[in-house]
Amino acid sequence: MLSLHSTRSSALRQQVRTYTVSVKPPRVYPHKPVPRVYSEKKTFLYHQYLRLFATSADSPLIFLQHNKFTVPNLIKLRKEIAKAAARHATLAPSLAHPGPSPVQPEPVLPTLSVIRTSLFGVALRDFAPIDASTSEEIARTVSGGLAILSLPHLNPPQLFAVLRALERTIPKPKPLTPEELRAKAERDAADPANPGRRPKRSRAILTPELTLMGALIEGRVFKAAGVAEVAKLPTLETLRAQIVGLLSSPATQLAGVLSEASGGKLARTLEGLKKGLEEEQGAQADAP
Repeated sequence: MLSLHSTRSSALRQQVRTYTVSVKPPRVYPHKPVPRVYSEKKTFLYHQYLRLFATSADSPLIFLQHNKFTVPNLIKLRKEIAKAAARHATLAPSLAHPGPSPVQPEPVLPTLSVIRTSLFGVALRDFAPIDASTSEEIARTVSGGLAILSLPHLNPPQLFAVLRALERTIPKPKPLTPEELRAKAERDAADPANPGRRPKRSRAILTPELTLMGALIEGRVFKAAGVAEVAKLPTLETLRAQIVGLLSSPATQLAGVLSEASGGKLARTLEGLKKGLEEEQGAQADAP
């Protein structure tokens, strides 16, 4: 009877839902009606971003700010990211294939997706409350479009190669010199070549810009400097080898001492120390 009662109580506990209610007051934005009513699209995107952030436990998410991008630039950027990631792609071990197998599946490459900036900061603050200040700083500095680069798993050499590929594909624009700024101001203030005529329409040449804003790695938010430090870390296999080397170092030293002792080196060392002490005592006895 007791076992049946405990079984029913455990089954009821599994069906009970638990809720967490925030005690913080709601955020009030200027020029926004109170109470806020969100559309179905915004609600769907908010929960979609939360689900995307939840995948950071296994696959890091890199936040990139883009500006003046065209479709050909975006296609080229994705190709360069895939090419750089493929050089350092590794297959995650599994119980089905713990070792090398004759037929290996193709490694998963990073994916680049564009998201809405207005909902990004809200979802990131709600997902990582511990790093709320860092999340708010990243969201506040985003002025253009935002894209998220999702890596298959944490592989620092692959992350470093991808960051290098981003810098080579979309280099940062050089600031204008004082002479160039002066010449540009003179061109803007100069009179048109044909006064009274409508100037010819010319399509502006867009120079794409790409900036690393931060990352979400294993549930923690990192700024751009922190992402660069993570990219310099060794791989997990290298860290395991270093730990094994540190743990086996005392045993190796002890084995070396024992091997030297078995060869008679320790006995000769002790015999020499004994003779030195005897000579020192004899000298002190002969002294007046």
